[in-house]
Amino acid sequence: MNIIKKSVKNEIEISKSRFITYLYKVDSLDEVNKYLEDVKGEYENATHYCFAYIIDGNIKCSDDKEPSKTAGAPILNVLQKNNLNHILCIVVRYFGGVKLGAGGLVRAYSTSCSEALSKTEIVELKEAYKVKISIDYNDIEQLNYLLKDDKITYKEFDQKVIYEIIIEKEKISKLEKYNYEIIEETFTN
Repeated sequence: MNIIKKSVKNEIEISKSRFITYLYKVDSLDEVNKYLEDVKGEYENATHYCFAYIIDGNIKCSDDKEPSKTAGAPILNVLQKNNLNHILCIVVRYFGGVKLGAGGLVRAYSTSCSEALSKTEIVELKEAYKVKISIDYNDIEQLNYLLKDDKITYKEFDQKVIYEIIIEKEKISKLEKYNYEIIEETFTN
């Protein structure tokens, strides 16, 4: 599973029609709706606002009055072929007076999404665990060395030292000598 590292905007012209594409990293439907609203507000006079998103198992696409399966589905297809998650692609179209036909529309929306993707970095999400570790003070130095490449999200110093970390699934075996508890399974890049 992959995500985009940063949002991107790209514009192309095909047969006098303008296709303005936005890619956003999203975590919720609220974010999807906010970005759609923002784009529609910025391009009030556009002919179409076609989109597709994937957030975990939640997938949706819209042709926004283009012929059925000529806009949203091709956008979604590009996102799925790149194994993307937590992604929203919106393509704004200003009709240029030349009808593209069904095949032309599919190519135009696919190309718009693909070109936008080529302008951002795609990174792999790896399965990881959020782990809580309880250690003695004399183990801090060794544990810090072991965790130098991992994300420490919380530290507590009391009678024992408690760390919460996010660690890739394949690296968890390096913690076996410590008393650890898996809090949740997650994904990280």
